[in-house]
Amino acid sequence: MTASEIQQEIDRTRERLGETVEELAAKADVKARAKEKAVEMKARAQGKATEVSGLVKGKATEVSGLVKDKATDVSGRVKQNQAVQRRWPLAAAAAAGVLAAGIVVWRRRKT
Repeated sequence: MTASEIQQEIDRTRERLGETVEELAAKADVKARAKEKAVEMKARAQGKATEVSGLVKGKATEVSGLVKDKATDVSGRVKQNQAVQRRWPLAAAAAAGVLAAGIVVWRRRKT
């Protein structure tokens, strides 16, 4: 090996050693690792919150549609029931009229 090759090998070794020292320093820096973990957890929580928010909005829309359908159905039934209630006295009066006419006819035939 020549002197220049040895010098290049020394330089590469120093570079690798410097990288290794930086990696060890990063692992030893608990505060920085905790911050990184906190940032990661925050991003994950925000992602979950967005996902859940979308699900809730979808369900709310679905339930809103069901409530509107039921309200329309109940409203129609109430209107129909009110119409029947309004017609009932008229039907009763007509039945009473037919009954009275039947009684009159029956009495006349009897006499």
